Amino acid sequence: MGFLDMSFFRFIGIKSKPKAPWKKYYKKNDMNITPPDVSIFRFARDRMTEFDFKHRPAITYFGNTRSYTEFYNQIHIAAKAFKSQGIRKGDVVSIISANIPEALISFYALNKIGAIANMLHPLLSENEIKDALQKYSTVMVVAMDIAYSKLKNIIDDTQVYKTIIISAKDSMPLVVKLGYEVTQGRKVEKPKSDEHIMFWKDFYKKGTKYNGKNIEEPGHIDTPAVILQSGGSTGTPKGIVLSNGNFNSATIAATHAYPDLCSDDRILGIMPIFHGFGLEVSLNDAFCVGAEVVLIPTFKAQEFDKLLTRHNPSVIVGVPTLFEALTTNERMDGVNLSNLKYVIAGGDTLNKKRVDNINDFLHRHGAQTNMIQGYGMTEAVAAVSVDLRNASQPGTIGIPWPGIYVKIVEPGTDKEMPYGEDGEICICAPTVMLGYYNNEKETNDALRIHKDGNLWLHSGDIGCMDKDGFIQYKQRIKRMIVTSGYNVYPSQIEEVLETHPAVMDSTVIGVPHPYKVEVAKAYIALNKGYSETPKLREELLELCKKNLAHYSIPKEWEFRKALPKTIVGKVDFKKLQQENMEKRAEERYGKEE
Repeated sequence: MGFLDMSFFRFIGIKSKPKAPWKKYYKKNDMNITPPDVSIFRFARDRMTEFDFKHRPAITYFGNTRSYTEFYNQIHIAAKAFKSQGIRKGDVVSIISANIPEALISFYALNKIGAIANMLHPLLSENEIKDALQKYSTVMVVAMDIAYSKLKNIIDDTQVYKTIIISAKDSMPLVVKLGYEVTQGRKVEKPKSDEHIMFWKDFYKKGTKYNGKNIEEPGHIDTPAVILQSGGSTGTPKGIVLSNGNFNSATIAATHAYPDLCSDDRILGIMPIFHGFGLEVSLNDAFCVGAEVVLIPTFKAQEFDKLLTRHNPSVIVGVPTLFEALTTNERMDGVNLSNLKYVIAGGDTLNKKRVDNINDFLHRHGAQTNMIQGYGMTEAVAAVSVDLRNASQPGTIGIPWPGIYVKIVEPGTDKEMPYGEDGEICICAPTVMLGYYNNEKETNDALRIHKDGNLWLHSGDIGCMDKDGFIQYKQRIKRMIVTSGYNVYPSQIEEVLETHPAVMDSTVIGVPHPYKVEVAKAYIALNKGYSETPKLREELLELCKKNLAHYSIPKEWEFRKALPKTIVGKVDFKKLQQENMEKRAEERYGKEE
């Protein structure tokens, strides 16, 4: 596999320490991240033993709670079940699931026996699932029943020899299970069990009867452990291969950044297991400090108030759309958020207006904390930089995470830019991926050895850094619009537009222009009570003239009820670009006819 060509450079130590003006905000040894040479499973279980939280609650799911001892016992039995069905070290098993206990148990069980877990969204299309199973040479699938109607049509075109069916109802209490079956379960197509298909209950029984020895494979720092999918918003989706060391390094860094996270904390597990931010930050990190995770398989914004009242979490981890849903929930009056210790936003950036709105909302409901914004990439196990209580600067994405080095370079080179100047964000850290699965070209484009001898991840993102190490994120390089030779940043235009009280959401793309090459086009969704009028258009135009360079002002405008979103809640600007290209092609061909 192509990514293995780069693994030689992983965890051999940093040849020369890059400059790190932000290290003054950390304790003396916080920047030294040296993960143990063990699997993700072993690291988490060892921490349970070391800090003695084995009797604490690990997972709560629809009111059913299991302790850490129960959780790890179930992982052990599932590991034996996978062994009984022929899974061995290095095999790729795809988990196609939302946040349910059986998916989490499978993830850790596979890691325990040295297999590679490929995490997929259960709502992917039939062809997307087939492509992923084929691309990663998947031999077994653990899939939610809601995905079966798609799996059955494509499974024969893959190397998969067995499918384990799991369901949201498997771990529900009886009463909840009956209600689920009546309202939702009966609509789901149910396969028949045969030599190729097995339900979780029967699969798990195989584990209780398996007597094979040497269940656990010794995991190593550079052993591939997880495949996560790139967002797809920057090109063709790629399989990001992450090692045991990547995950364990990220967890150690989290404990340095947030040393007060502990077994008394309760975390809402809303972010999905197939998303790097969800899998590592809200799940694996939680298990490594003994916190209780409340698993939420399907997030419903209109029920956010009930979730908060019922579970009284101390930590919420989510994407911006989740927190905006919090502020727009009309039933939040009277909900007390004083128990909140951390509110962490990732997966996308929020402008200052939205951050202020969310913080104001939190404070009005009793919270003594502000929302923490961070920046991350799945290629670096989600977290790269973050706001800290003692190191926060409005308008930035904080300082680099403990043990992570960041520099800003001239795009396409390793030439470092002066403080305050824009360039590409590059990352050097033990959290940086092994590479893209069987994609040597993309791997070598992203992972490069610089003159300092260190391996750096080129993010494809534009940003700048000040002399204290605070980073400002601008946007993806591929989103940058070049008009008459000037660089135009859509995110900057969006931030200006969203200061207007009428604007709920905005996205800016580049569209062709006969002599400027490209100009900006703004897509706008309005708040309730507002409508598109000549007066509003004029106000928005004047707002842009006042706050933007003349070449950055949008030349085209389009108002919509809502903007399209990706499966992880980001505005899908690529879909808007595609729609715009198709519309212009139709207009052009029509004129030619």
